Amino acid sequence: MANAPSPVSASAAIASIWRDLALPDDALSDVRLMGAEPVLPSSFAVGTAAQASIAASGLAAAAIGRMRGLDRQTVSVDMRHAATEFHSEGWLLVDGKRAGEGWDKIAGTYQCRDGRWVRIHTNFPHHRAGVLQLLGCEYERAAVGAALSTWDAIAFEDAAAEAGLCVTAMRSFAEWDAHPQGRAVQAEPLIAIEQIGDAPPEALAPAGRPLGGVRVLDLTRVIAGPVCGRTLAAHGADVLLITGPHLFNPLPLTIDSGRGKLSAQLDLRDAAGRDALRGLLKGADIFVQGYRPGALAARGFGPAQAAELRPGIVCVSLAAYGHTGPWTRRRGFDSLNQTATGFNAAEAEAAGEPSRPKPLPVQALDHASGYFLALGAMAGLYRRATIGGSWHVRVSLARTGHWIRGLGRVENGLACGNPTRDDIGEFLETSDSGFGELTSVRHAAQLSKTPVRWERRSVPPGTNRPEWP
Repeated sequence: MANAPSPVSASAAIASIWRDLALPDDALSDVRLMGAEPVLPSSFAVGTAAQASIAASGLAAAAIGRMRGLDRQTVSVDMRHAATEFHSEGWLLVDGKRAGEGWDKIAGTYQCRDGRWVRIHTNFPHHRAGVLQLLGCEYERAAVGAALSTWDAIAFEDAAAEAGLCVTAMRSFAEWDAHPQGRAVQAEPLIAIEQIGDAPPEALAPAGRPLGGVRVLDLTRVIAGPVCGRTLAAHGADVLLITGPHLFNPLPLTIDSGRGKLSAQLDLRDAAGRDALRGLLKGADIFVQGYRPGALAARGFGPAQAAELRPGIVCVSLAAYGHTGPWTRRRGFDSLNQTATGFNAAEAEAAGEPSRPKPLPVQALDHASGYFLALGAMAGLYRRATIGGSWHVRVSLARTGHWIRGLGRVENGLACGNPTRDDIGEFLETSDSGFGELTSVRHAAQLSKTPVRWERRSVPPGTNRPEWP
């Protein structure tokens, strides 16, 4: 960790993000932050990242509420609670038991012929089938390892990308910073927000909660995008999750991130499904999607198309590796980003174990990106109300990772123990759901006048009709 950047405080991180979004500066005095690093076993400031991203999203909700006539209020975030919420899917129980396995049996890291490592992501059945076909081996970890021992790491990464699969080679920070995609990501804003259409200012009517009556169309899966929708629902938004009946949805993530949402299904491959989505979009305030750049535009639902259908819409887009550069259309997840962008190598070096990749203790890129998506969505609402227009917000896992790097390193952070369920019990709650009784993590941003809560229970995909309440 020689020459590691000095740690950045959570309050300074929040202020920087807040001012970049041109949100009201006086609101920054309403934040209350408790706790200090380290709270998780990492050389990176994961607790700071959790506290800052969650607090910033909570502060945006309070600012929207104030604009709607609610009283000014404080936003309090405990760092331990925030770090716990950054692993909410891991703490989830259904009827006292885990909801399922988080990882496929062959997912993970393997050493290649040239001594370099690759990480493969096979949690989605079609990704797993594609990797096995490319390797020409059986569905066993030993067989995958033997097959990869005949490949060079970068060559396999390129072949997998060409096949639309989810694989990355492990790089150091220096290697990533010199890579064309690494350079592209560094040039992007953390949360990009741009006007994409004209519309008159649209004030939000008075409501009892900051986002009461705000309609959010949620077309996302896995963690970052769903966390955005879950966060907006925690402040009162009507969030309608739309998935395709043919799409794979990991059960623990679906349950955990489904709190507060309606859940319906539409098949966008069919004209009827696309027509139904157009109807929903015309009544939406926020449209969140996590498909690869250009994928929804091909169906008629890109940001510019959405702004024509619904002037004043706030479109929110998530990408894996960035919105510009040669990897823009590559499929990716948090774990793959950590490997490609240098985190696995840097954490292993800090642990004195440079011979194999070491991941962060939580999917910090995913979770922080989810709160940044929610923050950006609310910044878009703020601009729509004050100056009008349709807006496009963009966040990427890779750019969020670059922000986490910039928070600095935590001295002796790896000596911190992993929390146990007893350690984090005060942050858990029980609730009813369409799956059974849930034990899950409460939202870490506590607002003094409008307590956060999920008014709708988590339900199986397709439980609700594709219509606004």
